[in-house]
Amino acid sequence: MSRRVLIVDDEPGIRAALGQLLEYEGYEVRAVASGREGLAAYEQFRPQLTFLDVKMAGIDGLETLKRLRAGDPAAVVVMISGHASLQDAVAATTLGAYDILEKPLDTDRILVTLRNAIGHLDLREENERLRARVERHGEIVGRSAPLRSLVDQIARVAGTAARVLITGENGTGKELVARAVHAQSPRAKGPFVEVNCAAIPSELIESELFGHMKGSFTGAVGDRAGKFEQADGGTLFLDEIGDMSLAAQAKVLRVLQEGEVTRIGGSKVRKVDVRIVAATNKRLEDEIRDGRFREDLYYRLNVVPIVVPPLRERREDLPMLVQHFAARLAAESGVPPKAFDPAALDALAAHEWPGNVRELRNTVERLMILAQGPRVTAADVTRLVGGRAAEASAGLAGLGGLEQYDTWEGFKLAAERAYLQVKLRQYDWNVAETARAIDMPRSNLYKKIERHGLTREPG
Repeated sequence: MSRRVLIVDDEPGIRAALGQLLEYEGYEVRAVASGREGLAAYEQFRPQLTFLDVKMAGIDGLETLKRLRAGDPAAVVVMISGHASLQDAVAATTLGAYDILEKPLDTDRILVTLRNAIGHLDLREENERLRARVERHGEIVGRSAPLRSLVDQIARVAGTAARVLITGENGTGKELVARAVHAQSPRAKGPFVEVNCAAIPSELIESELFGHMKGSFTGAVGDRAGKFEQADGGTLFLDEIGDMSLAAQAKVLRVLQEGEVTRIGGSKVRKVDVRIVAATNKRLEDEIRDGRFREDLYYRLNVVPIVVPPLRERREDLPMLVQHFAARLAAESGVPPKAFDPAALDALAAHEWPGNVRELRNTVERLMILAQGPRVTAADVTRLVGGRAAEASAGLAGLGGLEQYDTWEGFKLAAERAYLQVKLRQYDWNVAETARAIDMPRSNLYKKIERHGLTREPG
């Protein structure tokens, strides 16, 4: 779609020449001869960019600019003047002009200004799209008592500077809670920086958090700011904090105590103003007892604890969640829109949802893609969801008669394969989550998947 440009100038030659150039560059152009006409045309034409002459009879350019910006604070206006003074430039800038060009207009200067202004517009619109997407994706959906209590806790703690420790099972929405705390806080206009402590190898976590200097280790090809510096003035979300190494924990504790970071290989101390929100699916009290988590760091992080309820404790929210995910998928992923029959919602509500809201979202997507009719029915749920749930609950029954196993080792391998198959399905083939749930190193799980030839079934 072409951009719309409005020209407001009392010289016919300027309107004609500038209009011809802009139309040649692919812009939709409207040109008028006075400030009063310009104000009316702006309301009707809604241009993305306006060229506005400073000196005109009647309402001059500066007054027109003032009125334009009063009606639309986001208006992008480039002033043009035959004798622009410093005073005019200062006044135009103060009133919100994007730039000021002098007559006679230079074609190259006009094109550079155009590219810069349109680039500014593109960036602003992309930021608005991203912000809208984050806000839309950040919705905490539901009306159940546990969810209302959660929302109330978020509202109470968001406006403070207190550190927050979010706990809950996998897939409950701990990141959404962290984003909601940030969005409702005085730091909302600052950065929200996320670090998944479980996804970063232990030997790289310190570089990720604190940054490094060029040459400080193999692969450090340049200076790099860490997440603490990137989050300065905003919120740092430490997801899966229970998986952080003890060495990194000690350094995080020092940053929390002193408010300073030093990059790896560097000597300069940098002050940082960061609010920490941490999350984990582990019982940190158990991790402390077993020597895997520092007790002093736990008490630094756990100023305000927030527990996110699992989906099975708020089943009444399920119809709203299904509707929410279905609408999002239809709008964003190109999945054909389908309504869910009441009986289908009842069948979904009866499921245990070990993977919580994340599992429900994936299930809604599967049903919308694979359900054959215009609506999702209870039969679709039984075929595409219930069968898997029944198989999972059957446990090792799928091993068959024990007499077929000649050796203990053969039975153990078959049992291991069946167990892993069920667990991988339970966590929707998320290997990292499955490994955490069954307390197995992720690398070991990958090896066992390969050893047993396990693959994700279609549908």
